[in-house]
This record gives sequence, structure tokens and C-alpha cells, in this order.
Amino acid sequence: MKQMAIRSGNRMIAEGAIAAGCRFFSGYPITPASEIYELMTERLTQRGDIAIGAPDEITALCYAVGVSQRGFKVMTATSGPGFCLMTETIQYAAITESPVVIALVQRLGPSTGGATQGAQGDILLAGFVGSGYVIPVFYPSNPIECYEVTVHAFNWAERLRTPVILLSDKEVAMTFESIDLSELKTIQPVDRKLFEPTNTPGQCGFVPYFFQNPEEVPDFSPVGGKYKVTITGSAHNKFGQLRKNDPETLELLAHLQKKIESRAMELTMVKSDIEPGAETLIISFGITARAALEAMGMARSRGQKVSLLQLLTLFPIPERKIASSLNNTKRVVVAEENLTGVYLSLIKHLLAGREIIGVNKIGRMITPAEILSAAGGPSE
Repeated sequence: MKQMAIRSGNRMIAEGAIAAGCRFFSGYPITPASEIYELMTERLTQRGDIAIGAPDEITALCYAVGVSQRGFKVMTATSGPGFCLMTETIQYAAITESPVVIALVQRLGPSTGGATQGAQGDILLAGFVGSGYVIPVFYPSNPIECYEVTVHAFNWAERLRTPVILLSDKEVAMTFESIDLSELKTIQPVDRKLFEPTNTPGQCGFVPYFFQNPEEVPDFSPVGGKYKVTITGSAHNKFGQLRKNDPETLELLAHLQKKIESRAMELTMVKSDIEPGAETLIISFGITARAALEAMGMARSRGQKVSLLQLLTLFPIPERKIASSLNNTKRVVVAEENLTGVYLSLIKHLLAGREIIGVNKIGRMITPAEILSAAGGPSE
């Protein structure tokens, strides 16, 4: 039976966080992410959990990382200017292997930019915030996806003990629309693996960053718990002792990337509609993917064969899925609401040998007609 409701993307991110088991939120109000702040404060306090208003974005993420180190699932939410301030703490969460979900609701930039104008310009900022380390970045396009992708974001943060970026944009986040709640998938929440002396062969006692193979994720023990936990944002060995370039420290630094890279296929989430014989493939994400979907429908209604690949995972770049979607295509259209086509610049090498067209705009959304025109069909 259908369960129709009016929901925004921000609201469904909050609902997804609650379903995933989030028990702590800290934030600082910033358009267009403030609704997440409001809803998480309301929902968490109602159930006896904790939500804290921070004096600034740096503090907001520091609060969240500290609570994560106590063993709880945590989230914060911000937009571009606040995300810039969070950069060092995101890297701290990565090197200390502290799970945290950061909802980044994009708006027009740079700097303070346009607080009430949408954009998709923070993609590279999100993908490369780790000073050379890529952390998972997901990007839903509608309220249903916001809910489901948020749960996945929490699950991967816990599995990999890493910060995860949940990208959105002003239109996805703040647009209220009718959805069928019965369509929401039940996704089982995942908890980080706790250290038990009996389940770690080769390890005597608790070692905060112990692994045998670099792709492994160390077992977790909370700060203030049964075992001594050493946490530092400086380069360190498996015991958490400060080191610079000894072999164990370098192995640990490489592990931070390998544990994510080795699961790139598992992390990949896409929606594809590949038409046999199509010579044109449209690639998009976020709010622009919805315009791309409409453009594909318009093209097909006129007899033009067009395929669509919507990316829900932006990082690690889903290279295999992109490559397998190309088939015999002669033209690839990449639509994204930013000035230069920032994501296209990352995947262009995968599209070699084909005509590549970027559809880009700032200050307004990209229309289906503009995508259709780039795909080789009449725009009117």
C-alpha cells in the first residue's frame, strides 16, 4: 500500500541517519543545510540522544569526531564555506580512523558565494579533501535516494572506520516533493567491529591500529573503555606512537588508502538505463541527473537511442562501471552544474576515442533541453 508524504532531501537525510543508528549530531547553521541541523536536533533529543549546536564548523566536526572515538555513530552537516573550515579535522578523522558522516549541501561558490543558489562545484573539494587520500563520497538526487544513500554512508563509515562525505545540493536538499514512503528499502545498519582478544589472530593485547594486511580495517575499542587507546593526528605506527617515515608508519599511511581502494567495487552505487545500440551516453549526478533522465526520455520518444548512467558514488571513481556502460557509444555527454566540468576532468581518460561534450552552467539549473541538444537531438 502506498504511503504518500511530502518530504525534502534534507529531511530524508535526517531520517536515514536515524535509521542507520546515529546517536550524536553537532552542527552550525548554514544554508542550505540548516534543515538537517534542525531535524537532527529535534529527533535525537526526543529519543534521549544528543545534538549540540557548535560555535563554528570546526568545533562541530571536532565534537563529532570525539564522540565517534567513544564508539557512537555521528554526523554533522554543512555547506561549502563550513566544509572548508572542516578540512583539517576531516584529515584527522581519516588518520585516526574515526567514522563520521559529513553531509555537504552544495551552494554557489566560491567563498560565501550565493547562500540560496544551488551548484555542484564542491566535487573536487570533497573528493580530494584528504591531502592525497580519497575518502568515500556519495551523491543522491531525490528524497528516496537521500534516505537510502545516507544509511549506506553510515554503514561504510563504520565498516571502513573512515569519514564519509554525503554530497547534496540546494535543490535536492530543500525541495519538498511527494514521495511514496513504502518504496524505502530496509537497509540493515552496520556497526564497526569491536576488538576482542579471541578474534584477532597474531595480536597479543589491544593495538589501536593493528592489521596484518593493509586492506584490513583495525578492530575498534572506545576511548575510555577497557583498553588503552592512543589517538594522534600525527604520523604514527600501529601502537599510535609518533613516527615519521619508518616502514611500519609508511605501511599504515598506505593502508588508509588501500582499505578504501580495495573495496571500490563494493562502494560503487549507480543507476543505469543502457539502451542496446545507443550511440550516446549521458553521465550525471545529483539534481542534474534528474534533468538528464528527462532528456533521455525526450530523446527516446523521438526515436533517438540514448543511455543514461547516474552516479551515486563519485569517489572512489566508479571506473569499471563507467567503462562497462560505454559499449559502442560514439558520444558521451557529462552534465554537471559547475563552471568547468570538474568531474568530467577526472573521467575524461576513461572516455577516450569518443566525442566528449560537457554541459555546464552556474547560477541556474541545467535544463533537459540543454542536455538533449548536447546529446544530438533537437532541443525543442
